[in-house]
Amino acid sequence: MRARPRIVVCGPASWNHLIELDALPEPRPHMRFARHASWTVGGTSAGKALHLLDLGADVTLVTPLARDDNGRRLRTALVDTGLDTVVLDADVTESHTNLMTPEGGRVSLYTAAPGPPTASDIAAAIARFADADALVIDMSPVGLAVLPAARAIGLPLWTDVHDWDGRESYHLPFAQAGSTVLLNDDGPGDTRAIMADAVAGHATLAIRTLGADGAEALTRDGAITTVPATACEVVDTNGAGDAFAAGALMAQLAGESVRGQLTAGAHQAVRALTSRHLSPLLG
Repeated sequence: MRARPRIVVCGPASWNHLIELDALPEPRPHMRFARHASWTVGGTSAGKALHLLDLGADVTLVTPLARDDNGRRLRTALVDTGLDTVVLDADVTESHTNLMTPEGGRVSLYTAAPGPPTASDIAAAIARFADADALVIDMSPVGLAVLPAARAIGLPLWTDVHDWDGRESYHLPFAQAGSTVLLNDDGPGDTRAIMADAVAGHATLAIRTLGADGAEALTRDGAITTVPATACEVVDTNGAGDAFAAGALMAQLAGESVRGQLTAGAHQAVRALTSRHLSPLLG
């Protein structure tokens, strides 16, 4: 393994409006005052790539961006961090409005999402895989399009199914393709069953993040490893899962044990939790 592992991350970057409230709104007409609001970089692939860069990886983000105002804002913000970014043309730049609480509650509203990638987009993304040590393919139209090629290469392949309930069909190809499959405990599904299905198939490792309760992992031999969260004063929870993934992936490539991977992930999550941005590299 190279001293600086070469990692390609393929999937969403977005321009997000973050709104912090005392509590998430009730489903009725009413007015609320925000505690804090800001615009910043979002997107699960941007988050993972920025934290991998923060950890010293030689990382490339492959992401669709339009030639609109949000796309220009994103390009500028990503370039300013020094992140190598391959931009695929898109009809619109992804954007979200995230309603959040200080305790970590969140509702993420998609306000714009790019359409399917073209054949040239798919080829441009796949071309970046050849010299990589590991791949991260996130749920998105472009991620779905390149997933078969990413799996066929045979490199460590990390996929993230987030709060999947185990039934929604869109998530299934990602759950079946990753050599390491990530998920969180926000969804209504049986996450232990999802982890077991992953390691009974292609994956050798399934990791579940548990927020303030830490994280756990399941391997093919049925062993479960748990670690606590790393204590910190939380400023903003956006990007913590992506930071965790970056720390755990780097530890895996360095040959660390499963416990070492989870511990490294928990430590890196602090970098997101103590910043108003996905990563402190953004300012």
